Amino acid sequence: MRLGDDVVRGQELARLAPRELELALERAQSALRQTEAQLGMSDEESQPLPDDRIAAIRTAAANLEDARTQNVRAEQLSARGLLAGAEVEATRTKLKVAEAGYESAIETVRSLKASLQDRRASYQLAQKKLNDAVIRAPIAGAVSERLVQPGEFIKEDTPVITLVEMDPLKVSTAAQEKYAGVIKAGMAIQFSVESYPNDTFRGRIVSVSPAVDQSTRTFAVEAELPNPNHRLKPGFFAKGVILTHVDASVIAAPDDAISTLAGVSTVFVVENGKVRPQTVTIGVHQGDLIEIVEGLHGGETLATSNLSQLSAGVAVAARRSTP
Repeated sequence: MRLGDDVVRGQELARLAPRELELALERAQSALRQTEAQLGMSDEESQPLPDDRIAAIRTAAANLEDARTQNVRAEQLSARGLLAGAEVEATRTKLKVAEAGYESAIETVRSLKASLQDRRASYQLAQKKLNDAVIRAPIAGAVSERLVQPGEFIKEDTPVITLVEMDPLKVSTAAQEKYAGVIKAGMAIQFSVESYPNDTFRGRIVSVSPAVDQSTRTFAVEAELPNPNHRLKPGFFAKGVILTHVDASVIAAPDDAISTLAGVSTVFVVENGKVRPQTVTIGVHQGDLIEIVEGLHGGETLATSNLSQLSAGVAVAARRSTP
C-alpha cells in the first residue's frame, strides 16, 4: 500500500510472516487433541464421555472389582482355616491400593474436563492470531499514513496503516451556549475551505453534544457531508454557518457592492446617474450575497465596481454585460 491509495472494505493491507503463528497453532492443537483423547472423545464429539465410559476410570473400576472379589474369597477361606493370615492381609492391601487408584482416576478425569475448555480457548486464540496475520481494511477509505515497512519486525498491537474515510466526511465544530436551544440534528450547514474559496459545500448536522465545555462555554456539533469526488480532505479547516431558520423577504446585496472600513459597511446607491454613500448594517453572508439588516429598503440600485474611486455626487453609468 502506498500513501494516498484508495482501499475497499476487506482489502488486504499487510501480511505478517505466519510461520511462528502456525507453530503456535500446531502446539495448541496437539495439547487439545491429547486432552480429548484422554477423555475418550472422537473428532465428531464436542462433549466428554460420561465418567463410567472413560478408559482410565473403567480400568481403575475393573481393578477395584477384582481386588474386592479376591479379598472376599480370601476372607472366606481364612474363616474356614484354609488360608494363611499373610495372604489375607495381602488381598486387603491390594484392595486399598485399588480403591486409591479408582479415586485417583476420577480426580484425573475431573481435572482433564476442567482443562478441556482452557485448551479449546488456547487453540481458538492461536487460530485467530494466525488468521489475523493478514490485515484487512475495516472500512473503505484512503491510506493517510504507513507506519511500518516491508520486512520490519513488529510487536503485537503495533499500528501498521492509518486509513481515513473519504465519503462521507464528518465536520466537527462548536457552537456558543446561547444557541443550545436552537441547533438540532438535521439542520443544514454550509461552509467554505481555503483550498476552494469560491465554492460552497453543504451538509447536515448528525449529532449535538448535550454538555457545554466549562472553559470555552461551547458545545460540540458534528455534521456529515457527501464527498464523492474526494475534493475535500480530512483535516481541512472550514468556515461556515449553521442554517437554523429561513427568513422571508430578506434584503441582500452582492458582496462586491459593499465596502467595509474600520468595521463600518457602506454601499453606493445610484440615483439619477449619481451615487451617494449609504451606511448599512450587514448580517449573514451566504454565497456571494450578504444580508442587509438596516440601511436599505430593497428597491435601490447599487454600484458594484470601482468602489474605492466613488464618492458622493460622482456620476456613474450602467454597464451592460454582453452574452
